[in-house]
Amino acid sequence: MAKRVKPPILGPKGKSRVLLKKGPGARALQNGPTLNRLTVLWVNGNGVPFDTTGFNAALYRGNTLVQTARFDRYGVVFFSNVPTITTVSYTVQLYNNAGIIYRTRTIPAEVEAFAVIG
Repeated sequence: MAKRVKPPILGPKGKSRVLLKKGPGARALQNGPTLNRLTVLWVNGNGVPFDTTGFNAALYRGNTLVQTARFDRYGVVFFSNVPTITTVSYTVQLYNNAGIIYRTRTIPAEVEAFAVIG
């Protein structure tokens, strides 16, 4: 099993992935979303979650703060106020307890889960 490490400070550029996106064909097979709240994962390039103890996330719609939430120690944060499948795009900022922003990513509309890579 790979050892989880704390995420490095890199800045705004990097990779990200939409993990669960429901297209027209997928909706015909399932009545609702798999995840009922927007979920963000923070992983390294190999897909191993970072140890995100002490990290937080802020979710924005434009310049308006929608919600803040704490990461668990397994690289996962969910936003309890944001139902899925999302209908609008969001910006998520990942930061530590000291307020240092590690990553800023745009989450597109029509997703349930989003991964920040790196």
